[in-house]
Amino acid sequence: MKKPITRQEWSLHWLVFWGSRLFFFVSLLTVCSPQPADAATIDWNAIEKEAGVLLSQSIQIDTSNPPGNETAAANFWQKVLTQEGIDSHIYESAPNRGIVYARLKGNGKKKALILLHHLDVVPADPQEWDSDPFGGIIEDGYVHGRGAIDCKGVGVVQFLTMALLKRTGLTLDRDIIFLGTGDEEAGGQQGAGWFVEHHFDLIQDAEFLLTEGGGIRQRDGKRSYRISVAEKAPCWIELKATGPAGHGASPVPETAVNRLVRALEKIRRYETAFKVVPAVQAYFTALAEFEDAQTAEQYRSLEQSLKNETFRKAFTANRGHNALVRNTISLTVLNGSPKTNVVPASASAHLDCRLLPGEDPQQFIALLKKIVDDPNIQLSTLLNFPSVASDSDTPLFQAIRSVANRRDPHAPVLPSVLGGFTDTHYFREKGIVSYGFSGLALASEDSRGVHGLNERMPLSALRDAIQLMLAVIQSIDTISQNEGDKTHGH
Repeated sequence: MKKPITRQEWSLHWLVFWGSRLFFFVSLLTVCSPQPADAATIDWNAIEKEAGVLLSQSIQIDTSNPPGNETAAANFWQKVLTQEGIDSHIYESAPNRGIVYARLKGNGKKKALILLHHLDVVPADPQEWDSDPFGGIIEDGYVHGRGAIDCKGVGVVQFLTMALLKRTGLTLDRDIIFLGTGDEEAGGQQGAGWFVEHHFDLIQDAEFLLTEGGGIRQRDGKRSYRISVAEKAPCWIELKATGPAGHGASPVPETAVNRLVRALEKIRRYETAFKVVPAVQAYFTALAEFEDAQTAEQYRSLEQSLKNETFRKAFTANRGHNALVRNTISLTVLNGSPKTNVVPASASAHLDCRLLPGEDPQQFIALLKKIVDDPNIQLSTLLNFPSVASDSDTPLFQAIRSVANRRDPHAPVLPSVLGGFTDTHYFREKGIVSYGFSGLALASEDSRGVHGLNERMPLSALRDAIQLMLAVIQSIDTISQNEGDKTHGH
């Protein structure tokens, strides 16, 4: 006679029965569901090729500013984003002045990160280039064309970083915002400035922003990571001279052109004073760790060191260093008579002045008026906005430093002040921590192509920058979590 099954045996039987089926269904779900791919499995040769093609296509869209015509470039990115399955929107500050916005969703635990680049480029004369500046030619490991570095290459790096985050299925604690704006080369008032004013609600949850203005410098076999935390402020000024008009065959001594030339010579001879602001001193203090003992000591007390003529002469021979310790003035535009035999009633010139953080533009203009000392010459401001700095003690800065230390253990990671300007001030003024850091490693001979002739981007630099930016974005949340644990005593 068969022994009756006890209650305990019956319960065990059903537990095994349903447990085995639960295991089967979970296993089936695991096999059938798409799994996040490890970033290490990415085919980086294919990504490098994809980056080169995207940059080539982007360069072929002529967005020279003026007039800009950035909507064509915004449409290009919207099409590419749509193919990637990422929703995007285009906004126009004026006809054909387009801005593209897209967002890759995270889990919302942390505030968003903006990846910002600009769609417009400075003009290029094809007759001065070795190849068509808007041909986007891929040759000898480079993508050639206007905007390759400034700033269409940055846009490609940012897009593919976002795309790979989506393709690999990595879960992020924050949204990633892709933002391509126009008009940066003319000050950004019709681009980032307009967007922040009219559509700030789309980015008001952002904590951090990364854009152009910094990266990895390669010189004499050495690399350094530069993260721009502040910028000099532009103060573009027009000088307009007036005088009697007439025929070139009957010259008069005090024409508008003569007065303008005399005023410009006075300004050219003027030497601006040296001043070391805190952000610049912090940069050279950090740089001192990688210099010889004597140079390190001079860098740590830069303002005092600049009083020494020998040091000052050697230091200012480096144009980049010189621009960080004084206000600068560059004569860029001259306008006089349209005909050789006409003496014009007016003549004008533009000065590209860059002011150190904290400088008063009105005081600077008053100083120039005093130097010119001519009531027949009027000075007016074409462009000016304040210099705003971002704190370097943040999880984002630490993430860049951490990734840089893993990649290049002996390379300095430096908070720097940019001699030029970007659109970051629009976002810094709204409280968004903004850094100039593209992740691009460029040799000095390539960097010279920015706003110059034969601009080009190494394909290898695109590939490495995408790898770096992926690592940085993944590192931010780790560092943020660690900081949170410290705060809560965990």
